[in-house]
Amino acid sequence: MCSHQALCPSADSRLPHVVSAHHEQGWSLLCNGAIVFDDSGELLPDGSVIAPHRVFAERLTVAA
Repeated sequence: MCSHQALCPSADSRLPHVVSAHHEQGWSLLCNGAIVFDDSGELLPDGSVIAPHRVFAERLTVAA
């Protein structure tokens, strides 16, 4: 059960917390009903999909 005092944050918010983690399968269920995958993709409660958007280490820049 979710511990947010009001309502759970919306699916596009970065504030929900993990309700059930299945690292062996590569996904976690958030309290707002979204499922996030280890490859950075997401399945939202309305059925829409956010494609993986992971940035590979070779493309990161390092501040000097």
